[in-house]
Amino acid sequence: MKLISYTHQEVVRYGVLVAQGVADMRHCMDNAPASINDFFAHVHSNKTLIASIAQRAESAPHLSLDQVNLLPCVPRPSKIICLGVNYHDHAAEGGNKVADYPTIFYRGPSSLLAHKGTIPIPPISTSLDFEAELALVIGKTTRNVSEAEALDSVFAYACFNDATFRDYQRKTTQWTVGKNFDQTGGFGPHLVTADELPPGCVGLHIESRLNGKVMQSASTTDMVFHVAPTIAMMSACMTLEPGDVIVMGTPAGVGYARKPPVWMQPGDTIEIEVEGIGILSNQVGLMAA
Repeated sequence: MKLISYTHQEVVRYGVLVAQGVADMRHCMDNAPASINDFFAHVHSNKTLIASIAQRAESAPHLSLDQVNLLPCVPRPSKIICLGVNYHDHAAEGGNKVADYPTIFYRGPSSLLAHKGTIPIPPISTSLDFEAELALVIGKTTRNVSEAEALDSVFAYACFNDATFRDYQRKTTQWTVGKNFDQTGGFGPHLVTADELPPGCVGLHIESRLNGKVMQSASTTDMVFHVAPTIAMMSACMTLEPGDVIVMGTPAGVGYARKPPVWMQPGDTIEIEVEGIGILSNQVGLMAA
């Protein structure tokens, strides 16, 4: 099942993506929760209910996608946990050593961007890089989960572009500023429920294309820390809540490591594709005055 978040008539909604467009969850589920975060908690692990929602969506009233404004898959996660240096080849291209514990940083909700949205370049920086990543969404409250049981906490997966202003990333030893410019974290094009993908999304092809040119091309098998151990390690430190997002790092081929560096420019189109999930597409433009 595929899910999207959107606004219609200036009201935030979420629903099931079908061939004809989107079916509002209120038409697919009795007493549907108002927020998608509450939806995850309500239906997680209930395979019968999920199947019923998917079936009802096919015959429910729908809106075409040109009638709605897309939002990031989860508009307001309580946490967006990101992994850095999590592919062996990316660690090598940046001269980094593979550690025995993942490099972790946070993004805030205001940094997220919907599929087909425009990444704004502000006047203070032009060093905008792309990063193709796999994102997962937590479906149930999780604390101190074992690696063997960690995948039971995942509700869905999506594509993510961890677009980064590299000069600001390197202004401090912490990466927070460069990773949190407004509307830089592309998150879409939709959520795909975990039951439709291999466990932990191992073995999927991941790719970025800048104006149609392949920049990154790899397999999620090449991650240093895969989904299950990452969830186990994070849940040992903090409570993971329904709707929390974990972004799993990027493979080699990013712009800063090229000679000369390749930065995204106004007018560019950046696409992130993960096998079995879809293609996240965003434009790049100048920030409005």
